[in-house]
Amino acid sequence: MRSLFALSLLVLLGSALPVGASPLAVVRVWPAYRTADSFERLGTYFNGGENPAGETIRRSQPSAREGYYFLVRLNNPGAGLPGATFELQVVTPASPEPRAYAFKADVPAGSRAFNLGLTGADWPGAKTGVVAWLLTVRAPDGTELAHQQSFLWAAPAATP
Repeated sequence: MRSLFALSLLVLLGSALPVGASPLAVVRVWPAYRTADSFERLGTYFNGGENPAGETIRRSQPSAREGYYFLVRLNNPGAGLPGATFELQVVTPASPEPRAYAFKADVPAGSRAFNLGLTGADWPGAKTGVVAWLLTVRAPDGTELAHQQSFLWAAPAATP
């Protein structure tokens, strides 16, 4: 009787999972400009290093902190994923052609925030905003695991 109950429970739980769904999900993306000072925390003054405060920080120019950041919240109900790639494409007011950036990071199991920054010479300044963006998370073999895009990324091209 106990094994019949366990089997029924497994069948019920298995049927609740969506078929073909990727276990990794982009929960939210918050794009915003950040100054270098916004990364300073109390620990910075004691040990001189950067305290990521529970986030994984990746920058296009690692020596520069100031720039345009995409704070990405991922939910990974599966096992940790070492060596993932975050591919970020952005359109700026300066050019309609997207610029692409890639950031490598391990994605642990559970929920995690990733701060992906376009810094240094890769971003023109605080007064420039992003027009449209596309974020794709890929496995080490290149398989797409999840993606999210801004509203304008999907906007149809204007017809003359």
